[in-house]
Amino acid sequence: MPKIRRDAFLPGRQRKPAPHQFVLDAIAALSPVTRPMFGCLAVYVGEKIVCVLRDKREDTTADNGVWLATTQEHHESLRSEFPNMRSIRVLGKDVTGWQLLPADAPDFEEAALRACELIVAGDARIGKIPKRRLKRRREPGMAGPTNTRLG
Repeated sequence: MPKIRRDAFLPGRQRKPAPHQFVLDAIAALSPVTRPMFGCLAVYVGEKIVCVLRDKREDTTADNGVWLATTQEHHESLRSEFPNMRSIRVLGKDVTGWQLLPADAPDFEEAALRACELIVAGDARIGKIPKRRLKRRREPGMAGPTNTRLG
C-alpha cells in the first residue's frame, strides 16, 4: 500500500523549517536540492550530496550541525581549515567519511559558512556522488513492491 503523507490533507499544516537555513542561503546560487534523510536534511548540488543539516532536540544532540560529505583521504586537509571538525558519533564508527562541524562549537557558523564557500568554489574535498539504489530481486509470486536499499 502506498504511503500517504499525513499533512497532505491538512491545509494549515506546514513543514518544519530547514535546520541551519543559513547554509542553504549561502549556497543558493548553486540551486541546491534537499531531501529528508535519517530525520535530517540532505543537501545535493547536482548529483553530489554535499552535506546533511541536523538539528535534533532529542537525547542525541551531540551530532547536531553540518555533516560534510567527504572521504577519509581529505580529513587532514579539511581539519586544518576546520579545527573543531570530527567524525559523527551516531554512525557508530570511530572514523567515517562523513565529518561533522558541530553546532555547539564556538566557531560553528563561521566554519559552516567557510564550508559553503568551498562548496560554491567546487572544492573536490566536499561532496560525493551517492551509490545508485539497487533493486532487490523478488522471488516469483511474491506480492508487494520491490524493496530498495542504498548501495
